[in-house]
Amino acid sequence: METEQIKKICQQHHAALLSVNGETIRVAVANAPSTEFAQALAFASSKRADIECWSPERLEKYLQDSQQNPLFNGDRHSVVELINQALERAVARRASDIHIEPGENGARVRLRVDGVLQPLSEFSSDICAPVIARLKILGNLDIAERRLPQDGQFDTEIQGEKLSLRLSTLPCRGGEKAVLRLLRQESRPLTPQALGMAPAALAAFLDALAKPQGLILVTGPTGSGKTLTLYSALSTLNHPGVNIACVEDPVEIPLEGLTQTQIHPKAGLTFQKVLRALLRQDPDIIMIGEIRDGETAEIALKAAQTGHLVLSTLHTQSTAQTLTRLEQMGTARWQIASALALIIAQRLVRRLCPHCRKPASAQILPDTLSPEPVAHWLPVGCERCYSGYYGRVALFELMPIDSSLQNAIIAGESVPALEQICRERGMITLFEDGVRAVQQGLTTFDELWRVLGIPDEK
Repeated sequence: METEQIKKICQQHHAALLSVNGETIRVAVANAPSTEFAQALAFASSKRADIECWSPERLEKYLQDSQQNPLFNGDRHSVVELINQALERAVARRASDIHIEPGENGARVRLRVDGVLQPLSEFSSDICAPVIARLKILGNLDIAERRLPQDGQFDTEIQGEKLSLRLSTLPCRGGEKAVLRLLRQESRPLTPQALGMAPAALAAFLDALAKPQGLILVTGPTGSGKTLTLYSALSTLNHPGVNIACVEDPVEIPLEGLTQTQIHPKAGLTFQKVLRALLRQDPDIIMIGEIRDGETAEIALKAAQTGHLVLSTLHTQSTAQTLTRLEQMGTARWQIASALALIIAQRLVRRLCPHCRKPASAQILPDTLSPEPVAHWLPVGCERCYSGYYGRVALFELMPIDSSLQNAIIAGESVPALEQICRERGMITLFEDGVRAVQQGLTTFDELWRVLGIPDEK
């Protein structure tokens, strides 16, 4: 009974119970132990507490490896407990998404950690439907509707941390699949300097933010860090002298001093309606969570042309392809050229563990990619990391729009021609920024191939 109480205290304080013997309790905490934790241990047991201070990475890995009990083991746990356990382990492993997937012979749970899916547990198929139904109730969805996809959202608290979760269900062979996106309060400083941009790229970003009007677009696939880049910009621009209005789906990072509005399509509150209302609210700066259609794009471009600084995101593969995407939405090239101030393309690659990485022989790339052999490191794996990686690092490609590029856009130049113009003006591509990260020992070539693919030899 005493040991169970100690385990609960350790779980509450995100600590690890290493051992309990006749006279001593061995526990491990990240960094330095809190006074409350030491007092709770002393109150729960008369044994001497031997508290070890570990790095956060080592503690996280130990807690993961020590979870030997299967997450879903028949009817021993209620569905509510099963979902809570999955959420607790997702928080402990810094997961961004939880996948609950039915199959013919069973179901499984996987977590996306640092951009890669990792198996968590398997369970019987007959529990899957009640689990999905419980999630639908939390997300305020129709539990009787199993033929159509549904989307919802709910808030909860796990181990003292408040979480917002986006729920998506999808009918599939074997039942319904559910994916939960964990929206966590960002603990890192929200500044452009903390994003990891190269000095020249950071200077271009800050220069665009200093302009009184124009459109700044951050592009990339889902999960590439676009939201963090936008909020870092907003945090820099946020001061009492300006009115910043945001329309999002959903509001991912609450910030004081901003007007943040979440759309509600079922109630008729769409991006377009909110944007038109925002323009009557005397804004200086407007942030649009995502440009999804031609009408939203047109409103954003017109706002950028009429004295507003507008920031938004778009799903494209590179900076130059963003121009084509906007044109495909029905926007005139002259309007794109006159409104755009900066395009940022970005990706996230896994960061090498600094504790166990090992140097490797220099990698020889085609001369068009790198004229000199590139020094790099290899992942090894240790008690602090996952297969040699821990965390992620961002890669950036920035395209400032100047007069020469405006003329090229209006003239209808192709994507390769626009890319060549930008390269001649000194633009660093995503792959080149990735090579820089490899040389600095931040990531590996395997990660570049996985995220960016192998670039064409031009």
